[in-house]
Amino acid sequence: MRLKTLFLAAPVLTLFLPTARAQKAQPPDTLVVIKAARMIDGRSDSVISPAVVVVRGKKIELVGAGATVPPGASVIDLGDATLLPGLIDAHVHVMLQGDVTSEDYDEQLFKESLPYRALRASRAVRIALEHGFTTMRDVENEGSMYTDVDVKRAINNGVIPGPRLYVSTRAMSVTGGYGPSGYSPEISYPMGVQIVDGPEQGRKAVREQIAHGADWIKVYADRSYFVQKDGTLSSIPTFTLEEMKAIVDEAHRLRHRVAAHAMARPGIQNALDAGVDTIEHGVAIPDDLIDRMVAKGVFLCPTLTVTEYVAPGRAAEGKGIWAKVPEFHHASFQKALRRGVKIAFGTDAGGFPWDFPQAREFTYMTRYGMTPMQAIQSATRVAADLLDASDLIGTIEAGKSADLIAVPGNPLDNVALLENPSFVMKEGTVYVQK
Repeated sequence: MRLKTLFLAAPVLTLFLPTARAQKAQPPDTLVVIKAARMIDGRSDSVISPAVVVVRGKKIELVGAGATVPPGASVIDLGDATLLPGLIDAHVHVMLQGDVTSEDYDEQLFKESLPYRALRASRAVRIALEHGFTTMRDVENEGSMYTDVDVKRAINNGVIPGPRLYVSTRAMSVTGGYGPSGYSPEISYPMGVQIVDGPEQGRKAVREQIAHGADWIKVYADRSYFVQKDGTLSSIPTFTLEEMKAIVDEAHRLRHRVAAHAMARPGIQNALDAGVDTIEHGVAIPDDLIDRMVAKGVFLCPTLTVTEYVAPGRAAEGKGIWAKVPEFHHASFQKALRRGVKIAFGTDAGGFPWDFPQAREFTYMTRYGMTPMQAIQSATRVAADLLDASDLIGTIEAGKSADLIAVPGNPLDNVALLENPSFVMKEGTVYVQK
């Protein structure tokens, strides 16, 4: 499998050759000054105006309204635009191209080769970068083994353009806990995750995934959602608490963090009891578990966009619970926000097609209670903290990576402006300038 993915370098490079030549990384001492009418730096609640950022090579050297232009620097004047840190999407699936229905999902696993899926992923990451997402956390590659590691390597080596990736490789569930499903038991077919049963298998899977390049460990903590007689959303937990604790303990022992897909009390409680670092989706978090998340500093990555996108199609497919999921999700997000949970921006892109705007999440976040500034900070400073990368990304500060975007006008007046950036720079290289 890994030999197959290595052969992808030539065709992918050919596909993007004109762009790659035009976007060669800047020499270490190249000076570029970026000017704009205003700046949201990711740290302050105030807008800085005017904005001046001095970039040397891949790093930000100087920031401030009164910063002077060094001799010999080239100047990019963005006019009446707002400069922001490169956006961070903390929940994506680059190896997936939409899975509203079971048929959508199974077709990708059964009919698409790993090389073809890698080629589609190379398109996905370029779209994300051009939409202003300079960093993404990929939380499971949906049956493609370790191809996400190769996509990350191709980006890092300049073979294809794309965001900085933090990858989770195969993720984990238990026998009977994840798809594909419903096929004859005589047929062998690929699974969307790594199936592990028992604490020792869990520890071994953590070691294996990290050995093959996982930056994060991802677990599916619950499944099979239903509404109880009291009107609350519930689920079937996947792992036993003993299994979940073993996975989290092994990951933390090896200095890696754990993300848990958990939508209702059984999965969320197991995940928190085991000590996970992030709750993904959190569609119906009970009040007492919200308080535990606040006390423990556990992040919530809500992914409102994917719920809005997939719920109608899944309900029409016969999964009636999905007609009610958005209502639970909105209420849970609002309670988590009011009680002070650390909320990091995440969309579940890949669960919906990459052509659909990732930045639509800002619209949903503000619709359900965030201020525009809070939503922007969730995709910059807060998401960088989730990734333990705040020394590198998330704010516009001297010494950090020159990951910058700009949008026309002021996104505090209209967050939808973030769906169409007019300027994108990653590590000092300009990928979009309109």
